[in-house]
Amino acid sequence: MADWALPLAGLGAPPTHMSAAEYYSLPEENLKSYPVYMPGREPEGYWQRILEVGQQPLIEPDKLRSERDWVAAGERVFLDWVVLRTFDPDVIALARDRQAMEARGAGPLPDGTINGLRWLPTKGGVALGFTNCSACHVLYLPDNTAVPGASSFAIPNNFRNALGGAIRAAARTLPGEVPFSFAGAIGSSAYQAYGAPWTNDPAGERLKGITREEFDAYVAAGIRGGGVARWNGSILYPTKIPDLIGFKERRYIDHTATHRHRNIGDLMRYAALVSFAETVEFGTHRVLEHGTERFRTRLSDEALYALALYIYSLQPPPNPHPFDERARAGQALFERERCSRCHTPLLYTNNRLTLAEGFTPPEVLPPDVARVSVGTDPGLALRTRKGTGYYKVPSLKGVWYRGHYLHDGAVGSLEEMFDPARLSDDHEPGGYSPPGVPKRAIPGHEYGLDLSREERAELIAFLRTL
Repeated sequence: MADWALPLAGLGAPPTHMSAAEYYSLPEENLKSYPVYMPGREPEGYWQRILEVGQQPLIEPDKLRSERDWVAAGERVFLDWVVLRTFDPDVIALARDRQAMEARGAGPLPDGTINGLRWLPTKGGVALGFTNCSACHVLYLPDNTAVPGASSFAIPNNFRNALGGAIRAAARTLPGEVPFSFAGAIGSSAYQAYGAPWTNDPAGERLKGITREEFDAYVAAGIRGGGVARWNGSILYPTKIPDLIGFKERRYIDHTATHRHRNIGDLMRYAALVSFAETVEFGTHRVLEHGTERFRTRLSDEALYALALYIYSLQPPPNPHPFDERARAGQALFERERCSRCHTPLLYTNNRLTLAEGFTPPEVLPPDVARVSVGTDPGLALRTRKGTGYYKVPSLKGVWYRGHYLHDGAVGSLEEMFDPARLSDDHEPGGYSPPGVPKRAIPGHEYGLDLSREERAELIAFLRTL
């Protein structure tokens, strides 16, 4: 654990993680959840069975005999595990009211279930909850094929759950499944979630006085870039939801390489960290205020192990893009332009880190750091609690289904990525842009922008085959 997290820019030290004693004092929970159907679409007698079934285990480790069994158990954790939930009868009533759900814009999946919503029978009654992993990490392709592990926001769809905001309001928490309940105003909650006082960032300090309308506008802007602000991130410097497919091949976690990924234990720890054990101490700074309460629950070590095995097993969907003459020409351009220096086959990443614009690294660089910056927006890497001063080199595998590009999702397509016009101040981003800023330049990663129109088309054709 001592060198798991990288030091934070401006602080010179890594965050202070929860102690083992505090971690294992959290009550262990192993609860099975059940789908929420659009009212009128559920099987006959389904709601009564939910009321009567009682508390059941999510997984049963004693019955797992093979790695295949463990992976299947991990799939259940990935798809069905609920952390955020409410017993509020008014919110539960909304989920049972077709007219109310339609008025809120709910869009069921083809089988009639509501994406992300789950019924959670407990000893205290039936709660309405929100899936912890699959709400953000299952993509639905245009033909409705589910792709576990890919970002849910990569391709627009109509499968809206409609009650995420109501559940969060009842639990007094924030988007991004923040594992805390807040007692104060939205500005206080936002600063506790995202404030990084050691960065001396005026924009970050203004979070203290943000209004609900302003907050919601930033959240909506982040979603347009394929992202949701997580605890220790920021609505001001958003990040797109990462693709978990191929995770086993990555050496670092998060866009800013907040943590090393050396083995399955690191993935288990990270899943626990972002789900219920988030960091609240950074050097001398403690970010929680009086009245804020951590969700008191944790997943068992066995369930975290199963989840990690499942994430390691994730595979991309069949690629519909042919490796034809145009793609072959693009591959030659990829080599000619020396793209493989950073995006090295066969992983299409060298798994190294680059410098954020404006970051002064230590004199002796760690071996995985390249002394180069690609010039993308430095806010996440320098002005947040996830800011290490670095950005990791992403893999290009699967770029055809990801839908958003650069760490903040500002670029909405590969065509836009290689369009020189995106460097102009009158460019309209296809992805993230701050509220009230319809036009702006998207700086950074200028490689390939000087290619001819035909060469750019060939390069994109090749990238879509990866």
